Amino acid sequence: MQKPSYLPLALLLIVSVLGVIFPAVPKGIVTEGINSGDTAWMLVSAALVLLMTPGLAYFYGGMVNNKNVISTMLQSFIAMGVISILWVVVGFSLAFGESIGGFIGNPTTFFMFNGVLDGKPWPLAATVPLVVFAFFQLKFAMITPALVTGSMAERVNFKSYVLFMILFSLIVYTPLAHMTWHPDGFLFKLGVLDFAGGTVVHMSAGWAALAGALYLKRRKSHMEASYFPPANIPFVLLGTGLLWFGWFGFNAGSAVGATPLAASAFATTNTAAAAAGLGWVLFDAAKGKKVSGLGFAIGAVVGLVAITPAAGFVTIPTSIFIGTVASLVSNTVAHLRTKSRLDDTLDVFPCHGVGGMVGMLMTGIFASKGVNSAVVDEGLAFGDTKLFFIHLMALVIVSVFAFGASYLLLIITNAILPLRVSEEDEKVGLDVSQHDEFLVDA
Repeated sequence: MQKPSYLPLALLLIVSVLGVIFPAVPKGIVTEGINSGDTAWMLVSAALVLLMTPGLAYFYGGMVNNKNVISTMLQSFIAMGVISILWVVVGFSLAFGESIGGFIGNPTTFFMFNGVLDGKPWPLAATVPLVVFAFFQLKFAMITPALVTGSMAERVNFKSYVLFMILFSLIVYTPLAHMTWHPDGFLFKLGVLDFAGGTVVHMSAGWAALAGALYLKRRKSHMEASYFPPANIPFVLLGTGLLWFGWFGFNAGSAVGATPLAASAFATTNTAAAAAGLGWVLFDAAKGKKVSGLGFAIGAVVGLVAITPAAGFVTIPTSIFIGTVASLVSNTVAHLRTKSRLDDTLDVFPCHGVGGMVGMLMTGIFASKGVNSAVVDEGLAFGDTKLFFIHLMALVIVSVFAFGASYLLLIITNAILPLRVSEEDEKVGLDVSQHDEFLVDA
């Protein structure tokens, strides 16, 4: 038994009471302009993106050692609960509420989802109900902090992670979502193109992961150069399949309608993942390594990450190039990481952070008006330099903000609840020390 903890339950009860005090009863449902086909596609897309978080749980859970499988998977599942409630209370308002200086939304705009059921459709998703758009965006907010956990796996205190996840979502994720996707957002008005979250999701998670790995320092096993094999590579392959499947909602759903643009994003997503999976294992083979299931899985995910910001702006053949280049770059960075003292347990920064940055730069090179009429300035490959340099500047801004803010939040979290488990808990494994659960064959 551990010391009773009443505060988290009290907070949930308070939020539950707020749901009664502020029931957000609609005054009239908006039906004008709503397209049933677009709405159906967006509901399916939201469900597909939701599936990505359990997919991530399998992906990460299979890669850690067998003493930390349950704890690692639970860190993804708990995000589904915590962020879902946080998003209804204030998260959606902070990301998509009335803009405050182009950097953050007004927390009162949709507080407790007031005005969401009966609100006008989002201006950039005019044919679907606002509540559908809101819940589609929730799934992005849900998976982002879950991505971060891979860098801190096998040594992070569960309660501290939950606190950090809440702070990260409010202070890092929602401002980036607002700046990038709100029509009045700073990066949006600057001309940054991020179709489905290369900056908002993957770069923010990647830089937060790097901050976490640096702040938590190295695992005991890492310092001793001990090798613990992945607990379950079939889990990793299953997780990859779920992620790849769900990513069609992630990217094609970001067209916010059942349109030719959604079909284009669907196609570029699949093609980049295929190219990157092949690129990773063939690069390994060129270095004298055997083709591995783990390598193809990681490579495919890197391709999915890299195509995310570009999915609705580039052609299908171009996505082959993007996936291949991203896999080679991330593979190289991951290899260099293994030679360093950095203990990013599951290589979140090399895969998501670097993959997201590659994708952002590739968008600045290959974005085409022929694919998407929303492209004002075409990419570098078409002779226009403006978009590329805007993306280069945004890359620096987002990187500095995401890393700096995340590191500060880690310091704050640690001051409230120690982030690092004890050496004994780490040795026993987090499944037992944090959750009193374990694999039967552990």
